[in-house]
Amino acid sequence: MAKIDETIRNLAAGMNKSPRDMEDARPDLITTGNPDCPICHGVGYYRRDLLLNDPNFGKLEICECRREELTRAAHRRLYEFANLDNLRQYTFDSFNPRGKEGTLNQGEALSLEAAYNSCQRFAGHLDGWLLITGKYGCGKTHLAAAIANQAVSLGVPTLFLTAPDLLDWLRFAYADPETTYEARFEEIRNIRLLVLDDFGTENATPWSQEKLFQILNYRYINRLPLVITSNQPLETIENRIKSRLQDPELVQRIFINAPDYRNPKAIGAHSELSSLSLHLGRTFETFDLRTGEKLPAGSQVVLRQALEEARRYAADPQGWLVFTGKYATGKTHLAAAIGNFSAAAGILPLFISVPDLMDHLRATFHPESRESYDQRFDEIKSSPMLILDDLGGQNPSPWVKEKLYQLFNYRYYGKLPTVVTTSSTLEKLDERLLTRISDSKLCRIVELDVPPYHRMGETKSGPRKSTGRSKEGDLDY
Repeated sequence: MAKIDETIRNLAAGMNKSPRDMEDARPDLITTGNPDCPICHGVGYYRRDLLLNDPNFGKLEICECRREELTRAAHRRLYEFANLDNLRQYTFDSFNPRGKEGTLNQGEALSLEAAYNSCQRFAGHLDGWLLITGKYGCGKTHLAAAIANQAVSLGVPTLFLTAPDLLDWLRFAYADPETTYEARFEEIRNIRLLVLDDFGTENATPWSQEKLFQILNYRYINRLPLVITSNQPLETIENRIKSRLQDPELVQRIFINAPDYRNPKAIGAHSELSSLSLHLGRTFETFDLRTGEKLPAGSQVVLRQALEEARRYAADPQGWLVFTGKYATGKTHLAAAIGNFSAAAGILPLFISVPDLMDHLRATFHPESRESYDQRFDEIKSSPMLILDDLGGQNPSPWVKEKLYQLFNYRYYGKLPTVVTTSSTLEKLDERLLTRISDSKLCRIVELDVPPYHRMGETKSGPRKSTGRSKEGDLDY
């Protein structure tokens, strides 16, 4: 922070000056010209041959070879002012718009590429505001820094700060003998381009909220370019600022649905939500085709086809896959096998039964909940892969129906990989869900029309005595 203060004191007054003005203000930047220059021969200045009555007769002019050095000096000062010293490597050229190889599904790759293209367009004109949201590590800061670095390279005065650092910077002004709070406040809100990273992580005191609102409101009224990154849902942001960020005429909003660059396996783990760990033994290899049983004609063919369909989907999870059939026919096993295959490939899905999902959403309304409803629902909606077990087993209240529709609708338009199991006939599902599932361009329906697997404690001849051990998968197969 002290480095920023020192830079501001040295640079703020002259950052919009011409190279000649800058030379006068900073003699230490003066260098000689290029010794090989055919115009000034290394002096750095030259006089043009002009008529005596020309107003420029006899005046020294800066040679082009020296002007280039002054321009480079100006850029160095702008980089110092922008607080980008540690972020120079974050450019559009160093950003992979398709993500690291093998870590993104198609929906995630398209989301990241769209964000990259939008940020490049914004950097080209610096008009309006850009709000970039997404989970930790998805590339928000890199793209915001790329915009700032490009702006500085073009000579645009820029300031890049996290929201907490900005507030600290203002607080420190009260104890700085070489500046005033008012001067620093003016520098921030009038800078040509302001980039606020990690917005929403600041301590939400009345003072901090008021200062942020004053800065953003000033830039809103004067239509000054602003870039904001945040991993917080818009609904959690202070209402006055939220209203500015929702102005479609000024603000372009980008949501990046991609995993953590640094740890691709972290996104989608959903340790508090996912029950995939309870199904680790359910793989494609452990799926029982029941070849030793006497089944109705065609049942084993149905099981083999369902297994192959699950394998194909796991290898290339595009669109939706829905397993239907009576209880204990193998639906959950196949869904879990897809989840375990995906986890082994580095993309951990959210595996959850629909009744449990609703319980998790309701829990966010508890006064002591550490996570808001919006955060929890957003995590579920945007999961890289969502596996919903036992659709139809939930309490069909109006609230539940509405939440399920919102969930299905979000993933339908986002074309996000989704696996569903249900023991209900499709006709009994909510009509709005049915319209999404019935879209054959997105969804593949696999019906397991086979007799139930034998339940634990049952044999062909009837109930058996418990041995104190059970074979995984015997119950609720």
